[in-house]
Amino acid sequence: MATWDDVHRLAMAMPEAEERSPRDWRVKGKGFVSERPLRPADLAALGPSAPDGPIMGARVADLGVKEALLADDPAVYFTTPHFDGYASVLVRLDRIGVEELEELVVEAWLCKAPKRLAKAYLDAQGSMT
Repeated sequence: MATWDDVHRLAMAMPEAEERSPRDWRVKGKGFVSERPLRPADLAALGPSAPDGPIMGARVADLGVKEALLADDPAVYFTTPHFDGYASVLVRLDRIGVEELEELVVEAWLCKAPKRLAKAYLDAQGSMT
């Protein structure tokens, strides 16, 4: 399962990514993945099902993608009322595989990267296959 070292390695591999503060990765000043400990309101909303391991927040393309992830693997992906209406998911880091984490980090980066930078990245990836 994934660790914060995996998140760091994957996030920093993205063009122009920076770790603004510990466990908060950004591209051109816009956050794409970060540590997201549960707050008291989150714990109250989740009740006994609240996870106690490391939690990462990740941007997703839209609410449809968010809903699909939540439905597809609720053991890994979840949300709280704080994120209602926002295209972000919470991830139980100790339950996601590194390959799936990589896909999530890349997609989160693509959501926040400037269009030209994202296009250049995707073009370069296409030429590598």
